[in-house]
This record gives sequence, structure tokens and C-alpha cells, in this order.
Amino acid sequence: MKKQRVCVIGCGAAGLAAARHLSASPELFEVVVYEQTSQIGGTWVYTDKVGQDEYGLPIHTSMYKSLRTNLPKEIMGYPDFPIPDVPEDRSYLKASEILGFLNEYAKRFGILQHVKFLHHVKLVEPIGNGTQWKVTVNDLPKQEETSSVFDAVMICNGHYHTPIYAELKGIESFPGEQLHSHDYRDPEKFTGKRVVVVGAGPSGIDLSLEIASTASKVILSRHKGGNVKIDVLPDNFLPDNAAIKFEIIEVEGKQIKFEDGTTEDIDTIVYCTGYKYSFPFLSEKCGVKVIENCVQPLYKHLISIEYPRLCFVGLPYYVCPFSLYDLQVRFFLKVLTGEFKLPSQTEMKADTDEEKERRRKKGLTTRDFHMMGAMQGDYFSDLAVLGNLQPLPQVFVDLHKFSSKRHWEDLTSFREDGYKILNDETFIKIK
Repeated sequence: MKKQRVCVIGCGAAGLAAARHLSASPELFEVVVYEQTSQIGGTWVYTDKVGQDEYGLPIHTSMYKSLRTNLPKEIMGYPDFPIPDVPEDRSYLKASEILGFLNEYAKRFGILQHVKFLHHVKLVEPIGNGTQWKVTVNDLPKQEETSSVFDAVMICNGHYHTPIYAELKGIESFPGEQLHSHDYRDPEKFTGKRVVVVGAGPSGIDLSLEIASTASKVILSRHKGGNVKIDVLPDNFLPDNAAIKFEIIEVEGKQIKFEDGTTEDIDTIVYCTGYKYSFPFLSEKCGVKVIENCVQPLYKHLISIEYPRLCFVGLPYYVCPFSLYDLQVRFFLKVLTGEFKLPSQTEMKADTDEEKERRRKKGLTTRDFHMMGAMQGDYFSDLAVLGNLQPLPQVFVDLHKFSSKRHWEDLTSFREDGYKILNDETFIKIK
């Protein structure tokens, strides 16, 4: 079999998994990883900088200084490279510890030799019927553009880097500061200020609690009919200088009017309103579009139906992330080697349409298409069975579900929990 040249875009946790498995078969694959920053780690890399980097590109990472994971380390490692135990039986780690783990993973599997750092991908386009791909990159220090031909492309650029902002009536009249959680780093700049945090997902809640430590007042504005979990939050999880209100209906200067009819004078608005999937380097010829934050048309949330030598690793969320990347990568490599023969385009599209209909019946919208949560076990099993691959251990699914429940039960201290996995079926809570 002819050796295939494969391009990997991005060297965060997903790109590392791709490079690890491609480079494990040097007789089958030659791998080139393009990373636009100077180090591996993607969103796990912390920097004080916001806005643009020294090359005029948007800062990629959304990491803030104090972040700790909201999943236990026991379900965050790779299947063949788990996160080692740490002192004090801690299950929830700092971002710097996850970054250290990723560097150890890269070192263990000799990945760095395949990475071209400070190379920004500008264009990806199919050649002919998509059996080959032209990838154009800019060597940032040299400011030189080059194009190379590959047999396949694996997109691993993540989806926590391009902010979505809420559209607020009258926002153009607001004279204060506005920022997205993407640009949040620490609470010091909010000292003595009156702050509205828009969005009551996990990051909105975490940032509200942290900002309240320095701000004079914090209002957490939530969407009615959105995250129902917040309806059953403990009454006392917010400090005395913070409160929850329903959504903002109008902005008039510094005065913010809420749906309950109350108004608040506000100095700063922080948007914790999520991120959109973004692939600005994809040529229109690729035929892949993002519609209502759903990447389509894809088979199994992964492979382009029109050009199946193009894949997107890591789109699903509310999952055991590194295990997901690992399984998706191994599945795609089975496709590249011919060990798994994809169904016809018609069959792949029908499979995707059937999944959309199943989700619609569950009350999910197009915007929720890549959300897994309780459905992740079925997704992992589906890929594993099709590709004849090792599935995700049931204990991972169970611990993910249990720890997520604990998250919402005890927002202020769930990260003090500790867990231990005993076998593929059993875990225990050790503290």
C-alpha cells in the first residue's frame, strides 16, 4: 500500500492524538502537523494576552488564570496514556497540569518532530475528486506562503476560540466595557464594578462566582427555557453581592432592563454565550458548512460525506474529550487504510438525517446537534463497533454522568471531590 501523506491542522489535544496514531505507522503514513502558535496544547495554554498575537492573528486560547477542569482527571486521559495520580488524591486539575500532561504525551510518542510551529493554515481545498488536498500555509516568522499536497486532511483546531455574542436591544448605547469569556483572564479588573454576566452555563457560573470576589455587584443573566439545571440550584450558591435574573430585554446607556421588570446600573458586561465552530481556511469547494452551529454534511460527526478524506476531530461536546479524539482518529485511519469501507454518500446522508430526527424528537435543536452528554456512550459504541475498535469503558460513561450531577448539586465545591477507577465497570468516590 502506498504511503499516505496526512495533514493535521492544530496541535491541541485532538491534533496530538492524530499525530500519535499516524506516526505509529510510519510505513503507512507521513504526518505533518501545522500549529499556528509556538507550542502544543491549544486551549490549555494560558496567556495574559487577549485580542491579537504578534502576527495579527486572534489569540486562540480561552483559558483563564484560575481555571480548574470541570471533569475529573480519571476520565480525561487518553486510553493508552491516562493522567497519572497527583498528590492529595485530587481529581480536578489546573490547566497547567493538563498542559504538562499533554507535553508528556507528546514526548512519550515522539510527536514534536512532526510539528511545524508558527505555521498558519490559510487555505484547504480538494484537488479533483478529493483524493488529494492542497494546503496553503504561512510561515509566520518568515512571512512566506507555501502550498503542499496531501492525501488526507484532519482538522483539529478545536471549538473554544471564536466567540458567540448575545444580541441585546440597545447595546450600542452602552458606554461601559464589554468582553466575552474568551478574553477573561482574572477578576482584578472588575474590582468595585457592577457586572452583568450573560449566560448561565458552566463558564457563566464559574466566572460569576470569581468576579463576585472583587466586584461590588454581579448579576448572572440566564436565558429562560435554556439550561434547566439552573432551576434546581441551591439558593445560597452565590455570595450576597450576586443574584440571578432572567434575560436582558433592553439596554439604555448604563441601565440594563431585565425580563422581570427590574433595572440595574451596570459598568461591565461579560458574555459567557459560547463559541461557534469556525474553519476560515476551508475553501468553498470543500462543501462543508456551519449552519446554526452544526457542521454539515458529516458522517458520524466526523467525516465529510462529499470528500471522505477530510475529517473534523473533536466536534462533539459534553464528552470524555481525549478518549473521543483518540477513538475518532483511530476510526478515520481505518477508513484511510481501507480496513473500514464507508457506506455510499446516500447511505451516509440518510444515517445523519436519522440522527437529526432522533435528536429532534428529544427536543434538541440543530444548534445542539454535536452535543452528546448522556448520548456519548452510544456514540462511542457506534464508532467502536463499525471500526472494530476498543470501545470506551462503561465506567467512563458512568463517572462522567455521576460527576456532572455532582457539579450541579454542589457548584462551589464539587472540584474537591476525588475519584478512583477500580476496573472497566466500577469507580469509587474517595472524598
